[in-house]
Amino acid sequence: MQFVDEASIIVEAGKGGNGCLSFRREKYVPKGGPDGGDGGHGGTVYLIGDDSLNTLIDFKYQRFYKAQNGQPGMGRQMSGRAGEDLHVKVPVGTTVIDEDTLEVIADVTEIGQVVLVAQSGRRGLGNIHFKSSTNRAPRRTTPGTEGERRNLRLEMKVMADVGLLGLPNAGKSTLIRSVSAAKPKVANYPFTTLVPNLGVVKLGQHEHFVMADVPGLIEGASDGAGLGLRFLKHLTRTRLLFHVVDVAPFDESDPVAAAEAIIHELGEFSPALSELPRWLVLNKLDLLPAEEREAVADQVVRRLGWQGPVFRISAISSDGTDALVQAAYRWLTEQRRLENEDEEAAERAREMRARMEDEAVARTEARLGRKRKRDDEDDDDFDDDDYDVEVEYAP
Repeated sequence: MQFVDEASIIVEAGKGGNGCLSFRREKYVPKGGPDGGDGGHGGTVYLIGDDSLNTLIDFKYQRFYKAQNGQPGMGRQMSGRAGEDLHVKVPVGTTVIDEDTLEVIADVTEIGQVVLVAQSGRRGLGNIHFKSSTNRAPRRTTPGTEGERRNLRLEMKVMADVGLLGLPNAGKSTLIRSVSAAKPKVANYPFTTLVPNLGVVKLGQHEHFVMADVPGLIEGASDGAGLGLRFLKHLTRTRLLFHVVDVAPFDESDPVAAAEAIIHELGEFSPALSELPRWLVLNKLDLLPAEEREAVADQVVRRLGWQGPVFRISAISSDGTDALVQAAYRWLTEQRRLENEDEEAAERAREMRARMEDEAVARTEARLGRKRKRDDEDDDDFDDDDYDVEVEYAP
């Protein structure tokens, strides 16, 4: 299935039914008076989090969602039927943004979470409501109001325990293939990964965690270069980052400079994200002569001034990957235990996630704002006057 993590849709709530203009007409009952009923309320549009969905692909093919209109009122004081509400299922991890105002409406983070995105139109009143001592036969009704219509942008962030971070061709896809059943594309050129991939790393019957491989980043990713700005947001839903560094790049570039560029882009995108626990994973050591591997790895660690955990692996041959995932599972288990037992630790984790979400949303709003500005400037280039011509008719 194709992974789609961004989609634009239009939602429209149902129109309220009009009030009825009617008078009671029965045999032997002269001047029965007004009996027009009210219209029904229109249907409301809701989004609801669903764990059976893991992509926004369906919204690429169906972009318009409309709730039912309310029925008009009828005589004998009968109200019209209300329109049915529309519940649209979205994957858990979806951020809902109003494209016209750039307002973030909601973040769907829980299964069954319901978000109102388009308010229903109100019902109209029948003429029975306008009867008074001075107006015994009112011919006044009110129409139903239109339902709310909104242009929405859905942005999905993958839900994973561990996120892989690194330059293109660092070996992230090979690593996730090595430790899970995920089969992302692997090739000897940059940007083979174009969409995030999720893999479940199983260590035992009830021991597993989810790993996310996002497309490689490049310098300037936090400002929209390459695929970075679009996919950095996925890392905000993770607990732990593996910073994968190619210690033997085929272009003979400096691994330390590559690692520092990623660290810089991470901080530019979200300072809170740069504070997330991050482990250094030195990959492709098998491409170096055996006698040089330790020296090269130690030099990278020393030049980076790295103080956190360091793992030396070869993803393609699975050397060192077992120790890496075992350590990650122990760390994740301990973090969950701390958050369950220590309310202060749980609050710190919540605050960290909230900061990352806020900063990711701010980046998204800025990106959409820049896109709108470019679109407006493009429109300004085409003035109607540019196409004015004088027509001369031949006699």
